[in-house]
Amino acid sequence: MRRAALWSTLLLAVLVAPEAGAQGLDLRIGGFLPKMRDCRIPSSEAAEYTLFQDVCELYSVDKGAFDGVYGGGEYSHVVAKNVEASIHLDGYTKTVDTFYRDYTRPDGSDIFQSLRLRTAPLGVSLRFVPTSKRVRFAPFVGGGVDAVFYQYEESGDFIDFQDPDYTIYGDHFIDDGVAFGLHAFGGLRLYVNRDFAIVGEARYLWSAKDMGGDFAPTEPGFVNRIDLSGWTWTVGVHARF
Repeated sequence: MRRAALWSTLLLAVLVAPEAGAQGLDLRIGGFLPKMRDCRIPSSEAAEYTLFQDVCELYSVDKGAFDGVYGGGEYSHVVAKNVEASIHLDGYTKTVDTFYRDYTRPDGSDIFQSLRLRTAPLGVSLRFVPTSKRVRFAPFVGGGVDAVFYQYEESGDFIDFQDPDYTIYGDHFIDDGVAFGLHAFGGLRLYVNRDFAIVGEARYLWSAKDMGGDFAPTEPGFVNRIDLSGWTWTVGVHARF
C-alpha cells in the first residue's frame, strides 16, 4: 500500500504541476545488466539467483548472459526550484539459448532450451538538478517507484523430473505480470544550447515478485521468485520546452 500511495502521489505531481514550470522530454538507449551471480556457486537463498533459482540450478547460464539493450523515453516537469517530477516508460528484451547443466540425452547430446525475458518499467521519479539554467554541465540525482511489466518464457525440450525414467518432452512455459519496485539514479546533462542536452545516466532498479502462470507453486512451501533487479546505463538527449 505504501508503494502504491507513493506512486500515485508522484504521478499526480507530474500531471498537475504548474503550467509555468519548464517541461522536458528525454529519449535514451543503453544496456540493462540484470542482477547476476555465478550460477556455479550454490546458494541457499532463491532470491540471490539469476532471475530465479531454476535458471542457475538447471541450465547452463553464464554470468552476464541476460545483459541486453534497454531504452525508452521520459517526460519531466519542473515542480520546484531545481526539482523535476517525471514519468518514464522503458523496454528490454533478451533471449538466451541454453541447455541442461548436468543432464543429457541417452546418446550424450545436450537438451536445449530458449529462455526469454521482456520487461517494460513504467515509473515516476523526482530528480534534483542543483544548478542554474545557464550552466553547460548539469549533474543530477534522483529516485522513484516503478511498475515493471514483465514476461518470462522457456521453450524447448525439458526433463520430467517426476518420472523415474526422466522422460524428455517438448513444451513452452510462460509467466507474465507486474512487479513493483524502486529505483535510484544519477547522471549528467551536457547542454549544447539552452534547451538541448546530451545525457548520460546510471540507474539501479530493485524489483522482485513471486511467479505465477506456468511457474506457480506446485507444492506447499515451494515458490519461484523472479528477481528483475539490475543496473541500466544509458545515453540520450534531453529537450527543454
